[in-house]
Amino acid sequence: MTDRRSFIQQSAALLGGLALHTTVRGAYPELAPERPVLDGNQGEGSFWYNVRAAYACSPTLINLNNGGVSPAPRAAMEALDHYNRMCNEAPSYYMWRILDQDREPLRMNLAALAGVPHDELAICRNATEALNGIIFGLPLKAGDEVVVSTYDYPNMANAWKQRALRDGVKLVYADPDLPSTDDEAIVEAFASKFTAKTKLVHITHIVNWNGQILPVRKIADAAHAKGIEVLVDAAHSFALLDYTIPDLGCDYWGTSLHKFLCAPFGNGLMWVKKEKIGKLWPLLSNDKPQGDDIRKFESLGTRSFPIEMATGYSIDLHNLIGSQRKQERVHSLKLHWMDQVKDVPGITFHTSTDPRYSCAIGCFGKEGMKATAISEQLFAKWKIHTVAIEREAKPGIEAPFNHVRVTPNVYTTMQELDRLVEAIHAL
Repeated sequence: MTDRRSFIQQSAALLGGLALHTTVRGAYPELAPERPVLDGNQGEGSFWYNVRAAYACSPTLINLNNGGVSPAPRAAMEALDHYNRMCNEAPSYYMWRILDQDREPLRMNLAALAGVPHDELAICRNATEALNGIIFGLPLKAGDEVVVSTYDYPNMANAWKQRALRDGVKLVYADPDLPSTDDEAIVEAFASKFTAKTKLVHITHIVNWNGQILPVRKIADAAHAKGIEVLVDAAHSFALLDYTIPDLGCDYWGTSLHKFLCAPFGNGLMWVKKEKIGKLWPLLSNDKPQGDDIRKFESLGTRSFPIEMATGYSIDLHNLIGSQRKQERVHSLKLHWMDQVKDVPGITFHTSTDPRYSCAIGCFGKEGMKATAISEQLFAKWKIHTVAIEREAKPGIEAPFNHVRVTPNVYTTMQELDRLVEAIHAL
């Protein structure tokens, strides 16, 4: 108890600069050490039920599509409302003279979480904006090769196709056989595409289509051995997996903060290694486009300061839970439902259950059924919200899919997943 109280107080001291409350405990009273213990359910302790209480979850709909976007905790929502009202009292004063100054403490808090210097992070609106800023900012020319994957997110795939169309950059597609638990095979799928003309490899850390975790560091090491730069799409991995950016060994990185960090919608983060900032052109105009100040990527004009400022509360809650505990919890939730339906006739999995190769996302299909039909039934009969993943194959460019993606988050209960299990059995 003493250790826990000390941890909360230390977290508050470090992160309270952005908070309306003076302590993390004040922002999240349901997680206070002295709060009465709630009755557990199926081995779940009071801590996770209190985490649940920190969110305004729907009592009638089970949200299992947190891979798309996650809800913000109550404290972040209240802060967002507070800052919105503040800004609208005197917009130009509170926005530009007050809240604009608080982006630097936010940048420092995010840098502490990401494990990098704060002057290497740019705050943006989502992973698409972060990664597009890098993709279109790189000084590539006609004939330069970029290794991408048949499993990349559509917005990133389209950005690279546009770069190829506009500048003559050649795209070379790695096509690993996923899901997989074979690091060597995955690395080889990328490394076999490297040539003397390869300038960069684009790696999706967690594949949004099926939840596969790629061995980014091993691919990055193979690329760097040949003088090739590395860009990582971390939209689904940041604030879910227990890692810091240096662990990946990459040169460029981008993520969304409204997924597993549960920040208010429209939050993202770009990271560029310090010595590479100067050569990267900003996507939007800046007075020093070839400067080495990371803030040149933030020349957005009028933006939502309340969204940024409320992110501090989401960071507080994440740190209170802890990265390792969060990753283990979410993975255990995935195993909870997958273990109970693995023997159902006709059910197939499209995600590994090995914690080294998957975490929150679990995908399943049923023989003879379209994913959309399964997802529609889950919602119509059980009010379970999932997402159908269907895509026809484009050999060598896009991998095919026909399965339902299930993504819990820390506020999800095992009781909710038991309803999913019941529903799958009923299919």
